[in-house]
Amino acid sequence: MKPLAALLLALAQFADVAPTGDFLYVTNNGYNQGRKYFPQPLCGGIAVLDFDNDGLFDLYFTNGAPFPAGKKTGPEYHNALLRNAGGGRFEDYTGRAGLAGETLGYSLGAAAADYDNDGFTDLFVANAAANTLYRNRGDGTFQDVTAASGLGATPPGTLSVQGAWLDYDHDGRLDLVLSNYTLWTPATDQRCVREDGVDYYCHPKTYPAVPHRLYRNMGDGTFKDVTLGAGFASALGKGMGIGIADVNGDGWEDIFIANDTERNFLYLNQKNGTFREQGLLLGVAYNDDAATLSAMGAGVADYDNDGWPDIFFNDLAGQVWGLFRNLGGRAFRYTSNAAGLAPLSAPFSGWGAAFIDYNNDGWKDIYSANGDVDYLRPNAAQHDTIFENAGGKRFIDVSARMGAHFQRAGYQRGAAIADLNNDGALDIVVTSLGRRPAILMNTASAGNHWLTLRLTGRKANRDSIGARVTITLASGRKLHDWVNPSVGFLSSSDPRLHFGLGEETRAAKIEVQWPGGGTLVRQNVAADQFLTIAEP
Repeated sequence: MKPLAALLLALAQFADVAPTGDFLYVTNNGYNQGRKYFPQPLCGGIAVLDFDNDGLFDLYFTNGAPFPAGKKTGPEYHNALLRNAGGGRFEDYTGRAGLAGETLGYSLGAAAADYDNDGFTDLFVANAAANTLYRNRGDGTFQDVTAASGLGATPPGTLSVQGAWLDYDHDGRLDLVLSNYTLWTPATDQRCVREDGVDYYCHPKTYPAVPHRLYRNMGDGTFKDVTLGAGFASALGKGMGIGIADVNGDGWEDIFIANDTERNFLYLNQKNGTFREQGLLLGVAYNDDAATLSAMGAGVADYDNDGWPDIFFNDLAGQVWGLFRNLGGRAFRYTSNAAGLAPLSAPFSGWGAAFIDYNNDGWKDIYSANGDVDYLRPNAAQHDTIFENAGGKRFIDVSARMGAHFQRAGYQRGAAIADLNNDGALDIVVTSLGRRPAILMNTASAGNHWLTLRLTGRKANRDSIGARVTITLASGRKLHDWVNPSVGFLSSSDPRLHFGLGEETRAAKIEVQWPGGGTLVRQNVAADQFLTIAEP
């Protein structure tokens, strides 16, 4: 490497190591410069998982298929599993693991978690046809258990976008919530053509809204569709990103689903196996103009460090990305304008979205994977953005100093967050239509300290999804987070909780509230370490 190039790499906040990886995966949505099919903009999901339990998190990518057949006709459409070999190196492990998905057709979102509590992380894949569940055998291979599980039996023609794992009934078994978009098949696809004969992707209103679905884990390898009984059937949407956290502080996980051109949903857990959709009542269904938006990726986190999970979603260019501040569990206030997001976000069409404390200062920043739906509008190809959190009040665009990837225009889609090299700085993985993914290693340091926690349940819910952590620093400042890897659009992230501590060198107290009850306290914990905390 030339000295100047090495210097630029060292100064970059994020450096893409994907070009040196031993893999061929390219996000391929099957578009062939002619006929356009409705799902084609929805491609390139990501799941972060440590499938072989070696302590390094690996990457799984979903891929598309050509239409009208909707089948993966060759390796250029295969899904991919990249094993993290350490040192920023990733190797293709797809064939050995049995995860190419040759028979799946057009794949969208991916969600990773240990649904059977055997200590090995499994995979759910949403598809334009039947969805798929892969069980991790624990020997480096996966088994398609969809038929026996019951998760492939969504209503015929349902276009599922994303799944997310949670233990909504606190029985120790991870259940699945499914974000659905519409009823669609290649045979029912509506063709939309401009006056000059050029195809464009039809407006979402062309297709009907549908209910999202909830599946209860029965503990025997099967799932029961409880959509009707749990209160999901009556709300019809066009679901995209899913965010999960206990938004009202009652100890039970709630579910936010961003809907495209429909009002957003916030399902409040009623603690009896049912939910009540309260997005309108709590103030997250619309923006301040009472308008629906093209909501895409979703994130739920505490951006202002007041102890309550807030809600974010991005949307298309010309709209304003939605930021909703949690008012003590009683309601949400639309704060996009007050936080400065209106001028920052209006030029961009966002898909993948995530809260990320990229500089470990203890304030959660916003990352967005950008690019228009199609190439037909001016400035359709776009670069990604990071908006830095300035003390929980406003956000500042710092994208220009984040590295070469943030200067490259494209059509980015799925995105996930993980500490891939276990150095205490969060990395970003993002897909882009027609390109290899970017694996962005966070290379620069602001000199700030950090803590990363891996929570492990007892025999049940080994991932501790739903657990809440509060860290009290020596200064008295408190940081909060909730375990749920569902992030943004089509993707799931590192299940560990990462806390930037700024200049603080230790945590005075760490308090863990386990899902289903019970707390654990650790005191006087040194910074800059990975800490595993097991449920007592």
